[in-house]
Amino acid sequence: MANFQGSKINPKSFSTSQLKFYFILVPLAIFMILPVVFIINQAFKPLGELFAFPPTLFVKDPTMENFRDLFGLSGITGVPMSRYLFNSFFIAITTVCLNLIITITGAYALSKKKFKLKGTLLNMNQMALMFVATAVSVPRYIVIVQTGLINSWFAHILPLIAMPVGLFLVKQFVDQIPDALIEAAVMDGANDWTIVRKVIIPLTKPALATSIVLTFQTVWNATEASNNFITSDAMRTLAFYLNSISTNNTIAASGMVAAAAVILFLPNLIIFIMMQSQVMNTMTHSGIK
Repeated sequence: MANFQGSKINPKSFSTSQLKFYFILVPLAIFMILPVVFIINQAFKPLGELFAFPPTLFVKDPTMENFRDLFGLSGITGVPMSRYLFNSFFIAITTVCLNLIITITGAYALSKKKFKLKGTLLNMNQMALMFVATAVSVPRYIVIVQTGLINSWFAHILPLIAMPVGLFLVKQFVDQIPDALIEAAVMDGANDWTIVRKVIIPLTKPALATSIVLTFQTVWNATEASNNFITSDAMRTLAFYLNSISTNNTIAASGMVAAAAVILFLPNLIIFIMMQSQVMNTMTHSGIK
């Protein structure tokens, strides 16, 4: 009887009982994907279509002129687009990797270790969640200047190397791991690094994936370091360059702005698609206690 009820609630194949859900979810999914379709189509519209009224969702006469103009403009400034791309990917990947190491080790220590000031550190991390980037811009600048990191890679990396929201999220997952499991690993001769690698990481993959997505999006779209800590154009990021075009937007540059929006948006979309199953598991886990 229980199996029959379970198959009715969650059938393994298509069932007519699912139609009512499709009638709601399919139109909702189409509505949610419209902004993505619009952004991508905008990048391929000629100038006449960009200012057409009423505006159209799909491009009628696609062109690559917007991208050619965008890449050509970067060549005129003396720094090729490939340099901005390299800077952004190098900074994003390096920051995500270092952030992941700090997050998982910090979450393990704050969750399973006993030491002085543990409660104070937890409170400091939770307080950090309340501060927006603008509120800490001056302290960040002072740290970068005092450490001599102006105009260096670490000027981009250091301010974003630790994410309080990621640490909080991963710690909540580590809290759910039974202490008996850690104790069993210790009895088998495992040290802390082995426990982190073979116990903590496999059991917190959804939270780590979510932390990776959040960190990558933050770093990829960040322009603070390029604005405040970098003086050489060759050390600035793609987000800074593309945002500078958007800031100085003119009618003639509208096509380049549309192309720039797609270039900034696509890496965020790709990494979310790659991690979406793990991110959804995080949301499911956080809602069920």
